[in-house]
Amino acid sequence: MAQEISPGIYPMLYSFFDEQGVLQPDPFRIQVDAAVSNDAAGVAILGLGTEVSKLSTDERLKVLDVVSRQLDGRKPLLVTVYGNSPEEQTEFCATAIDYGATALILQPPKDKLEDGDLSHFFSEVISSVDCPTGIQNAPEFIGFGLSNASLIKLANSHSNFTIAKLECSAVALEPVATELKDRVMVFNGRCGLELTDNLRAGATGLIPALETVDKTTDIFSAFLSGDEEHADKLYKELLPVISFIMQGLPHFLTYGKLLAAIRLGIEYRGCRNPSLEPTRFGIACTQRFADRLGELKR
Repeated sequence: MAQEISPGIYPMLYSFFDEQGVLQPDPFRIQVDAAVSNDAAGVAILGLGTEVSKLSTDERLKVLDVVSRQLDGRKPLLVTVYGNSPEEQTEFCATAIDYGATALILQPPKDKLEDGDLSHFFSEVISSVDCPTGIQNAPEFIGFGLSNASLIKLANSHSNFTIAKLECSAVALEPVATELKDRVMVFNGRCGLELTDNLRAGATGLIPALETVDKTTDIFSAFLSGDEEHADKLYKELLPVISFIMQGLPHFLTYGKLLAAIRLGIEYRGCRNPSLEPTRFGIACTQRFADRLGELKR
């Protein structure tokens, strides 16, 4: 693990499919180069934005291989770990580390667990991993997750628990970030919604998707330099785009991905069900935002 995790923007990469729903490797390479070219702090894969639950184990390994090779140590690689048992997640963690993952973010299993059982599940995996590790706590999208108290207790119980990926409001993030700020990096997602307020609340950075990485990195840089007024101005300009994309997970996976495709020159060929079919009006809205934002450097 040559790279250290630093504060910043870590875009989650999208999965692109052909007309038959077959996963396409080349768009991952393009997205990696776009993240690096636009000064992202690193790259994230295999989270909700990568549609990880729709991918087979072999496909997840393929994504890990393609992305790690293309990234080639240029930036940190955050790998989300999906699996329905501690053993399955532990095995994938070991593989991800072999491929050069800088840090691992554990996602809850498919089957709903109560707070205590979920905490035990994560604890078992974290204890078996010699790598910076954390969890994605996203009950708003996944349907269940840890309470703040259990998340904080879990972090305090493991020295290698160093990342918390939340999907919540800045107001909800603030008490977690305040409690964990001494040694755990707290990130939010939600496409960059409330970006500057998340940073004011104590977020280390954000793990949004890739379609606006040029803008979100500019906002983060302005805020980090102390020019909050300029950061707020840039965020205000971007907000209509984020508001359009962030209308629930299926909407985000269709129109956020479509926006990324247009800006990167990737052919949007198909999807893998279940998915939300883009409408004529939705495509027109996406194109309008793409025209406003311009081509995304890669």
